[in-house]
Amino acid sequence: MQSLDSLPRREAAFVQPMECLAVSRLPNGVDWVYEIKLDGYRAIAINSNGKLSLFSKNRESFNRHYPYLIEALSDLPENTVIDGEVVALDDAGRPDFNLLQHSRSQALRICYFVFDLLVYQNHDLTRLPFIERRQIMSSALKFRSPRIRMAQHFETSAEEVLRAVRQQGLEGVVAKRKDSRYEAGRRTGSWAKYRLNRGQELVIGGYVSGAHGLDFIEGIGRRFHSIPMGWEDAFYTRSLVRRLSRPSNDSRNGIGMRPFHKSL
Repeated sequence: MQSLDSLPRREAAFVQPMECLAVSRLPNGVDWVYEIKLDGYRAIAINSNGKLSLFSKNRESFNRHYPYLIEALSDLPENTVIDGEVVALDDAGRPDFNLLQHSRSQALRICYFVFDLLVYQNHDLTRLPFIERRQIMSSALKFRSPRIRMAQHFETSAEEVLRAVRQQGLEGVVAKRKDSRYEAGRRTGSWAKYRLNRGQELVIGGYVSGAHGLDFIEGIGRRFHSIPMGWEDAFYTRSLVRRLSRPSNDSRNGIGMRPFHKSL
């Protein structure tokens, strides 16, 4: 394992998460390890000179949404950046995205799973192979709070991990090359995701008009929640608002719908 002192220095700041390539066949072989696909919100946690922050993959602050996770992350070493996912667990310990959407009433169920270490005490780990980053992560990070959990990886065959995931009723599997570097914001195929549940996703959404034309987008559905909008966001979503404001009787999907919106 490479010495930390030999690694380049890096500021503890937001890193755009590396993306997974969706695949129809899970990669197999000794060069790959597997993780359970977590059904939650991707999030980057940062301790910069003692200041803790939790950001979404689009760099929106999660600090006010999940203050109890910020408290639980107090053991994160200074000047360190980790990649993980905010997840709500059901009674059987399985990720449940519907519970996560009710974060106030289900707060006790919400955890943060850590699956990568990007910067450790101002040392840049992103150029190291994945398997080395995980080894350092396992030895360097210790959290007292049960809300912070270390994601496990499994060195087995694709067939075996898929069988286990099906038996547990989980969403899918993420495969990662052992030698993969952390390529921020990229989807190279070194990380691949395979979903067992391939049903269609539906969002029922609306917006709130405001001083800049659009203040909030809200929705009921997977990967969609209340999002405060700045003036730049509002500018880029005006075309969406115009489309939402027109009635639609499109029955190609068996659905007729009319828009709704609420003025301030």
